[in-house]
Amino acid sequence: MENYSKKVMENFMKPKNMGEIKDASGVGKVGNPVCGDIMWIYIMVSKDKSGNEIVKDIKFKTLGCAAAIATSSMITELAKGKTLADAYKITKADVAKALDGLPPIKMHCSNLASDGLKAAINDYLVKQGRKPMEHTKEAGSSLRS
Repeated sequence: MENYSKKVMENFMKPKNMGEIKDASGVGKVGNPVCGDIMWIYIMVSKDKSGNEIVKDIKFKTLGCAAAIATSSMITELAKGKTLADAYKITKADVAKALDGLPPIKMHCSNLASDGLKAAINDYLVKQGRKPMEHTKEAGSSLRS
């Protein structure tokens, strides 16, 4: 097994927010054809007291390795309660840092998690008849299947 941090192992063995949101506001599905990991991120969007759209609830389903499951769990923790704009800015580096690092060969898993969240946010925006947000260097890169 790879050299995983304690936080990676905790999020793999006891993932948070695992599951599916029925009638989700947005769903993002991403995958990596090289390693076979597939990830679904489900978000429920509502407005806070100031009228900002926030990620009220977030869940995931992931078919993949320990790192893929751990990064899925961590992205849900990082995004919950954030505005859509702030959630969209979560990068692969943010996910890896929150897990106390990932082995270099597993960094693509954190990319999948951040891309899955971005895809879910954009799915929500498109369903609302709005323009999707665009990936920037600050917001992370796009790795789609």
